[in-house]
Amino acid sequence: MTTVILIVAVSWLAYSNGANDNFKGVATLYGSATAEYGRALKVATLATLAGSVVSLLLASTLAKAFSGNGLVPPALAGDPSLLIAVGAAAAVTILLATYLGMPTSTTHALTGALLGISIVAGGAQTPIGALWSGFFLPLLVSPVLAIAGATLVYPPLSAARQYLGVSRETCVCVGTERTSVLAVAGENLAIGRASPVVTLSVATSGQCIDRYQGRVVGLDAQSAVNGLHYFSAAAVCFARAVNDTPKIAALLLAGGIAGGAQWGLGLVAAAMALGGWLNSRRVAETMSRRITDLNAGQGLTGNLVTAALVLGASHLGVPVSTTHVSCGSLFGIGFETGAARWKTVGAILLAWATTLPCGALLGAAAFWMLTHLGGL
Repeated sequence: MTTVILIVAVSWLAYSNGANDNFKGVATLYGSATAEYGRALKVATLATLAGSVVSLLLASTLAKAFSGNGLVPPALAGDPSLLIAVGAAAAVTILLATYLGMPTSTTHALTGALLGISIVAGGAQTPIGALWSGFFLPLLVSPVLAIAGATLVYPPLSAARQYLGVSRETCVCVGTERTSVLAVAGENLAIGRASPVVTLSVATSGQCIDRYQGRVVGLDAQSAVNGLHYFSAAAVCFARAVNDTPKIAALLLAGGIAGGAQWGLGLVAAAMALGGWLNSRRVAETMSRRITDLNAGQGLTGNLVTAALVLGASHLGVPVSTTHVSCGSLFGIGFETGAARWKTVGAILLAWATTLPCGALLGAAAFWMLTHLGGL
């Protein structure tokens, strides 16, 4: 029975992770109108599955980090009550943020749950030093690095575009408009149609694409940027799956029921893909449309910075948040271009600040109930 409950809790967590995280890599495709929502979602799903498949090879250190070793008293490492409490608490935290349309961090939710359980179970023995150096510091530094990376990388890329003779062009909307004419003659009332009038207006970001005109190495500039943009978006989704899959599968591995890791990783990968496919829309709109206006080149820049930081962290076994890195890149682009929507940025930062304590409270409550009332 305990095994079944743990599998359900981990599957729920993986589903929640997919719902909140899967679209983040392709948010710039959708936000810059490079791809419609459905196509961007397909790219995200396929890249996420591919990243999950290779995660065991590139990020085995992360699986050990999130199994509870070093964060909770040694006697509790692998305890079913702990693992179920962590999975359930993190899942509820992430689903709440997803419902509100806020991109949040699975890493923060998991770390918070482990911290809450550590305080309940270990009291004064909670390893604050290990938590700070191994978890909190990377989570705090990663968005700062992403913002700095985006603000540093975008200007030289923009200068290189201009040097190569690739110009930006913004379309306008040209069309015709008919208006109704109301005529009153004595007691008679008549409604007629006036002759069509040509109208001209600058389109909004949702109606108009800021395109590139010119050629680079014999290729159409816009086609080249679009191709690289798709590749970078897939790379971010791939990197996120490499970084997140082991964190979630660690709960199964610690419980000794993952069958040599492949079974557990397969379950996590499938649940993540399903969650992203069915419940990505709310977070997608926030990431794509509400942080900053984007064109394809700006989206490409943000994705390159995100993929480099997340893949590097996964290789080193450092638990950074893909959410913090990808949002940080968009913050940096918005700051550099002056198009950032600071109200949305503030709401996202508030969601980040509350994720860890929410996970800690839910984790502590779930663990207490399981050990005192559940009899596991």
